[in-house]
Amino acid sequence: MPDGELTVLTWNLWWRNGPWEERLAAITEVVRDLDPDVVALQEVWFADGTSSAHVVAEALGHHLVVGHRLVVDGVGFGNAVLSRWPITGHEVVALPGVAGRDEQKLALFAAVDSPGGSLHVVSTHLSWRHDDSANRQEQVKVVCELVARTRPRDLPPVLCGDFNAVPDSDEIRMLTGKTAVPVDGLVFFDAWEATGAGRPPADRGDTWSDDNPYAAADLEQDRRIDYVFTGWRRPDGRGRPLWCRVVGDEPVGGVWPSDHFGVLAGLQR
Repeated sequence: MPDGELTVLTWNLWWRNGPWEERLAAITEVVRDLDPDVVALQEVWFADGTSSAHVVAEALGHHLVVGHRLVVDGVGFGNAVLSRWPITGHEVVALPGVAGRDEQKLALFAAVDSPGGSLHVVSTHLSWRHDDSANRQEQVKVVCELVARTRPRDLPPVLCGDFNAVPDSDEIRMLTGKTAVPVDGLVFFDAWEATGAGRPPADRGDTWSDDNPYAAADLEQDRRIDYVFTGWRRPDGRGRPLWCRVVGDEPVGGVWPSDHFGVLAGLQR
């Protein structure tokens, strides 16, 4: 990638669903070709001392941290952050659940020692049901509190993940300052929205799409629910979104990598 850019990828890997071994090979190929500086992953599986994130990190030669709370049939389900540069600290924060069906969601914080200085990255995954907006708003509050209390840092914070919420939902509007923010002074740019000048109106950036047979099988509407957010740019422009695109949106050797498409963004560093 060009000097002066920080490339960030977020992707929900669909745990061990479907032909997961073939899918992991396809995911690894896509990520290796993209070669991002920082990667935020969700629905990472953990088993037998390794994880899907470890496989991807090894292919990239990246550092990584992982975290999970939920275990299904002996296999963990969680998030990861991968980085080209050393990760100097991390924290796993539990997110509020819905009574009677806590999904054990979390936010994974990682402090990265980047060439531009300290960079804080959060990978998260919010409640999935369409009627869970109230709970997602509570989860967003916890994520914002985490970002706020991990100051200071040299670069704006980067928040990535599967938010299971469309751009005009209350929970996303809370992050982008279109309604009351959970933490005073903390607001994020949506990299896709911020770099939309000249993009065809039909290109909505959907990351859940019937173009993907795994998503189509759920009989839900196409929508954009995966995001790269960055905090307020520095006075010299560091952290400003430069471009953003959907990735992982076609099969690799006949295999669709995940039920979600990923999002890759370039930020000024």
